[in-house]
Amino acid sequence: MIAAMPALPHRFIRHPALPWAELRISRQSPHGYRLHMHAEYSLGIVDTGTALFQHPGGTEPVAPGDVVLIEPDTWHACNPQQVTHWSYRMVYVQADWLHQQCTADSGPLHFVRRAVRDAASRAAVQTLCQALLAGDAAGAAAPLQQLLQQHARPAALPVAADDAAVRQALHCLHQHPESATSVQALAQACGMSASRFIRHFKAATGVTPGAYRLNLRLNGARRLLADGAALAEAAHAMGFADQAHLQRSFKAHHALTPGRYAQGSPGRD
Repeated sequence: MIAAMPALPHRFIRHPALPWAELRISRQSPHGYRLHMHAEYSLGIVDTGTALFQHPGGTEPVAPGDVVLIEPDTWHACNPQQVTHWSYRMVYVQADWLHQQCTADSGPLHFVRRAVRDAASRAAVQTLCQALLAGDAAGAAAPLQQLLQQHARPAALPVAADDAAVRQALHCLHQHPESATSVQALAQACGMSASRFIRHFKAATGVTPGAYRLNLRLNGARRLLADGAALAEAAHAMGFADQAHLQRSFKAHHALTPGRYAQGSPGRD
């Protein structure tokens, strides 16, 4: 008798009927995460276990049934409170697509609260996850709209937007995350020493320029892999030294290999 294969702790589900969304299902996972950000809006729910949710507004405990809401480019981390297993689901919604669904003059959105504990929000995220599993675009519209109406408001300019030096560096990093431009060169362009620039950048963004660029590269590689790019192609396009470098960095940030992520799963859970 052949033993059943153990269930994978992390799955990414992408359905062709909903190209604007991706669902992550993590079950009984012991993994924690470094501070990171996504290019998408992230809407998630804790299924089992407890964790500490770190975001720009502070650190909050989250428990089963709690909903987390995270805007694009928001540095955050969610880690188990103890060395234990926990389960959660996260929906990633493409920012440009979401803005187009809102009013014509709508830009980025800000979540009034990033950790939410109410039955209506819990039910909305549950319904949204089920719609993504089933490839039901129409069924995903109502719960997504409900969450936005209840918790999202037009976003104010980020703190870094008021800092000309940081804004210049961010523009360079976002335009060319694959570039080998050194921190010294970024600092020189801002008229600062490297050490002063790093302190200045971290005060405005919460992370160092190197960590920021690595996160941008990983997000870019993730998009390429989801679109079918080969691992070597994604590594080269995003400025990684080689496939092994991408492998190590991707697994450290996402708790699974880029090859496993690229496989995804278009079917039902």
